[in-house]
Amino acid sequence: MIETLLITVLIIAIAVALLSVKLIFRRNGSFSSQHIHDSKAMRDRGIHCVIDQDREARRRGGAW
Repeated sequence: MIETLLITVLIIAIAVALLSVKLIFRRNGSFSSQHIHDSKAMRDRGIHCVIDQDREARRRGGAW
């Protein structure tokens, strides 16, 4: 039981360390934004986030 718990904690620690490599080793490192409205490719395709879609639907009177 303890061995399984230690292995699990070790795997989680390794995953967190690998996810934070960019933050640790780069100056001013940060995660890129995952929001749809921050993606140029999504904007070019006309894809909006749900909040923008809801706002547009309410303006048109089609949100029920």
